[in-house]
Amino acid sequence: MKISIKLSLSIILAFHCIFLGSFFSGNAQESPERPPNFIIIFADDLGYGDLSVFGNPTIHTPHLDQMAFEGQKWTNFYVGASVCTPSRAALLTGRLPVRSGMAGNKYRVLFPDSKNGLPGSEITLAEQLKKAGYATACIGKWHLGHKEQYLPTNNGFDYYFGIPYSNDMDRVADYPQGGYWNQQNEDIKTEHFNVPLMRGTEIIERPANQNTITKRYTEETISYIKENKNKPFFVYLAHNLPHIPLFASQEAMGKSKRGLYGDVVEEIDDGVGKILKALELKGLTENTIVVFTSDNGPWLPFKTNGGSAGLLKAGKGTTWEGGMREPTIFWGPGYIKPGLVPDLGSTMDLFTTFSKMAGVEIPKDRIMDGVDLSETLLYKNPSPRKSVLYYRGTDLYAARLGDYKAHFITQGAYGQFGERTEHATPLLFNLNHDAAEQFNIAEGNDAIIQQINTVVREHQTKLVRGKDQLAERE
Repeated sequence: MKISIKLSLSIILAFHCIFLGSFFSGNAQESPERPPNFIIIFADDLGYGDLSVFGNPTIHTPHLDQMAFEGQKWTNFYVGASVCTPSRAALLTGRLPVRSGMAGNKYRVLFPDSKNGLPGSEITLAEQLKKAGYATACIGKWHLGHKEQYLPTNNGFDYYFGIPYSNDMDRVADYPQGGYWNQQNEDIKTEHFNVPLMRGTEIIERPANQNTITKRYTEETISYIKENKNKPFFVYLAHNLPHIPLFASQEAMGKSKRGLYGDVVEEIDDGVGKILKALELKGLTENTIVVFTSDNGPWLPFKTNGGSAGLLKAGKGTTWEGGMREPTIFWGPGYIKPGLVPDLGSTMDLFTTFSKMAGVEIPKDRIMDGVDLSETLLYKNPSPRKSVLYYRGTDLYAARLGDYKAHFITQGAYGQFGERTEHATPLLFNLNHDAAEQFNIAEGNDAIIQQINTVVREHQTKLVRGKDQLAERE
């Protein structure tokens, strides 16, 4: 009898706890839960085949590999352009750079003497998230305008630490000749590039010490996480490596079997591991989403000091797959349903996805090119993205619809993969069967080409091109 009474009391107590838990849980839901933190880690010129989890046999990236095993590895994820400036504009605005004027045919990127930058009329992801009370930081390479009005702190970021443009710019007069455009010259030093390192709008170091810059970006990111752990935060960590010229810290040098390029990538991976550890120590693992990808494909003329696109064709500067399809990983143990995702995605989708997850309304006064990937990230539902547009400057060179990609214009870059050719009949490839784009199957597939042409026509009918912000230099 005593056992029965004790059992009854236990059952009553259990139901009582469940009721109270439900009650308090219901009350808690009346106030919205804190939205997730977001960290975007954006490498520079990293190829599709440069991570061990994407098939590289000699570059060891255990932390990114672990992110992929615990999160989602996306195998058909694209950037908005195959060179730095327009690619970064696409990510941060969620729009094709041809719309904002951050794409040009005369100059494809901004330079230290460029007159303009990202137009103030554009809304950045940082500006979006600030509407939901996020703390925002840009750490690393900006390349959307070096003048004060174009810097991160005037585009939604509370904090900025990094370089305003590419690490190979501002070359000094006594820069060693030869080697740079073909193979990394051992005589090249960080002092040969008078690139400024900035905090906010102030230059704090010039030339920036690129030997330690990757490590310092990681340290700055961790500091920002610690300082803002009690509020939602967004960190855009844009490494300026493995863009040529290559530099690594003393601790990283000589560790990779892949040589200097491998040392650089492995140091970035080491930094990723430290950031993930910092999230764990601060109890933020379950409430943070981390994305890792690259701004465009590898800079192939540099041979072994450039990266690899793996089985994909060509690299940086081109609209072949190697120029615009990037190794991409989403990690977030509290949110992301793990698995391999072969569906289409784009860096422009980050604007839409993170806005939705943060509870911020998508702008309705402009055409947005991103789609919401949250259902895919959270539940592994099919991606809503069905097509990809491949722009080179302000010209549409190719388009993908589902499995198929049509090339209307093909052109190599940096002296590789041929001159500009306009195709009366587009080249057609089934990218699921032929990711290397070797076998043109246009003959007999008129219906597929017509479907792709329809997507292109619908896009072009609504396209309003922004004024070219890259053409003017001082």
